Amino acid sequence: MTTGLIALAAVLVLAFLRVPLAFSLLTVSLVGIASILGTDASLTMLSMTISEAVFSYELAVVPLFILMGNILSRTGISADLFKAANAYLGHVRGGLALSTMVTCSGFSAVCGSSLATAATMSKVAYPSMKRYGYSDSLASATIAAGGTLGILIPPSIILMIYGILTQTNIGHLFIAGIVPGVLGLVFYMAAIYVIARVNPNAAPKGEKTSNRERFKTLSGVWPFCLLFLLIIGGIYAKIFTATEAAGMGAGFALIIALVQGRMSKSDFKKIFLDSAFTSVMLYSVLFGAMLFAKLIAFSGLGESLLSAVEQAELTSYQLIFAILLVFLLLGCVMDSLAIILICVPLFAPIIIANDFDLIWFGIIVVVVTEIALITPPIGMNVFVIKATLPHVAFKDIFKGLIPFIGVDLVRLVLLIVFPALTLQMVHWMQ
Repeated sequence: MTTGLIALAAVLVLAFLRVPLAFSLLTVSLVGIASILGTDASLTMLSMTISEAVFSYELAVVPLFILMGNILSRTGISADLFKAANAYLGHVRGGLALSTMVTCSGFSAVCGSSLATAATMSKVAYPSMKRYGYSDSLASATIAAGGTLGILIPPSIILMIYGILTQTNIGHLFIAGIVPGVLGLVFYMAAIYVIARVNPNAAPKGEKTSNRERFKTLSGVWPFCLLFLLIIGGIYAKIFTATEAAGMGAGFALIIALVQGRMSKSDFKKIFLDSAFTSVMLYSVLFGAMLFAKLIAFSGLGESLLSAVEQAELTSYQLIFAILLVFLLLGCVMDSLAIILICVPLFAPIIIANDFDLIWFGIIVVVVTEIALITPPIGMNVFVIKATLPHVAFKDIFKGLIPFIGVDLVRLVLLIVFPALTLQMVHWMQ
């Protein structure tokens, strides 16, 4: 157990020091397993972990969804979705912010990355909001908060990683994320509506679009609708698995971009290279996380933690809130991916032992991670916005995020108290 505690502390310290997570997890895990089982066993465990992961059918889902998101992001298809949302909502007070939030949810539905959604929308939506006089605080906070929908509304890279770590059906996780994701969108839009009412100067009205122009903009929405129905509809109807859905989605996204003439040879090369680099980075981190999970098991830290929880005699809600508090506190100073990779192997056995549903817990964890993405002092989405919009002050972004964090906490409580919001669609599917 001492080895497990030292390893956990070492990984956390290295993460705080911004050491690449893959190197931190792999190094600490190798040294930890070597101290328990010996150097030869440690190296054998590393090679077995990597070979099992590389030849895993389920892991193929990651690069395929990354490829699909990159195609839609780099070919400008995401801008069409914003134009359509703006045509219908832009003329009301706060309409451009509402349009941005709708676009974030739509782009998230085919991207799966919070950071990619935030980066893309800061280029697509922010100039329009500033042109109509939106405050920096509301404009930047809307994009940062909307970007968090990328890790919940399926397909979600974080949900994929959670499913791989816990051996949970990724397709079921995707279906379970629909209602909480839509609920998040509705709550965010309600927050924007209230802000626009309370402070009209922060969210002026835009220009009204004619019915003819509105109908014309719908031509840019069909790729998102097609891909979402193909992926989620196919999984829900059990026509194909999540991995097969990823392949179909990437293939159809490529066909759409080529048919519409949006992809040059240089774009094609950049998209595939970016997808390859991102996939290798995620695979490296996953190798480390899988090895770290084995170290936790060998050290007995998981069993000791479970025993401590049983002796504390916590109620179900007390246990869940205690675990989520750890996620929230770490989320204030760490990247969301790091939190998932370090904490899920530690807490998953406790969740199973206390008869909680791993699918429900996964969605709850992702919602908490969403909150962490926009919570000071780190808030990775905030740093993405700052990188793309360097003239916007950190204090303005965080100030604008306060209402969004508030409604997120309300949503989190609802999902904990009413598990059916998460699980009902999964039960209908079975």
